[in-house]
Amino acid sequence: MLEILLEEPSAELLIQTLAPVIVPGVQEGKDFETRVFQGKDALLRKLPQRLAGYGSWAEMGNVRILVLVDRDDDNCMELKKRMVEIVQKIKGLHYHSGVKSGVGGSVKISIACEEIEAWMIGDPDALRLAYPKLPKAFERKAAFRNPDDIKGGTWEKLEKLLQDNGYFAGGLRKRELARMVGGFMDPDRNSSESFGHFCRALRSLM
Repeated sequence: MLEILLEEPSAELLIQTLAPVIVPGVQEGKDFETRVFQGKDALLRKLPQRLAGYGSWAEMGNVRILVLVDRDDDNCMELKKRMVEIVQKIKGLHYHSGVKSGVGGSVKISIACEEIEAWMIGDPDALRLAYPKLPKAFERKAAFRNPDDIKGGTWEKLEKLLQDNGYFAGGLRKRELARMVGGFMDPDRNSSESFGHFCRALRSLM
C-alpha cells in the first residue's frame, strides 16, 4: 500500500482522480491511500511524527510514502532538502531516489511548482473540456507558457482566466476545479515539469 500525504482537500480530489490514469489499474483503498493535512504548514510540522509512525513498522511491511507539497514562495531545492533531511532521521525509512522502488520504507518527495493549479494549466485541453468558454490558445500567452513559473500566484492567475471567461464569479472553488479538470487530464501531454516529476515518483513507488 502506498500512502500519499497531501496538504489540502483539492489536491486529494485531483490525486484520487489522476492516480489510476498515471498508473493504470491501481485502485484507491487497495493500492493507495491519501492522507490530508490542514495546509502545508501543518503537513511539515507533523511530518516527522507521521513518518516515525510509518518507520516503526516499516520492517514488517512494504511501506511506501509519497509526500506532495506546493512550493509556494519557498526555494524548491531548499524545501526538498529540508524534507529529505526529515526522512533521513527516521529509523526504518530511507529516501528513495532511484528509478524503481526498493524494499519497505521507501519515501519520495514531490513539489508542485509553484502550486498544484500549475498542473491543470499544464493541460490546457483538459481545462477547455471542463470549461468550454476558455480561449483556444490561452496557453500561448507569455503568462501561461511555463505553468511552473507563473508569477504572482498560480491559482490567482487561473481564477482570473476563468472569471474573465464567465466562470467562478464568486471566487475560485478549488475542490470543484480539481474534480472537474482532473477527469480530463492526460499525464502524457502535460507541460508542467513538476507534474512529470510527480508522475515518475508515483509510478516508481507503485
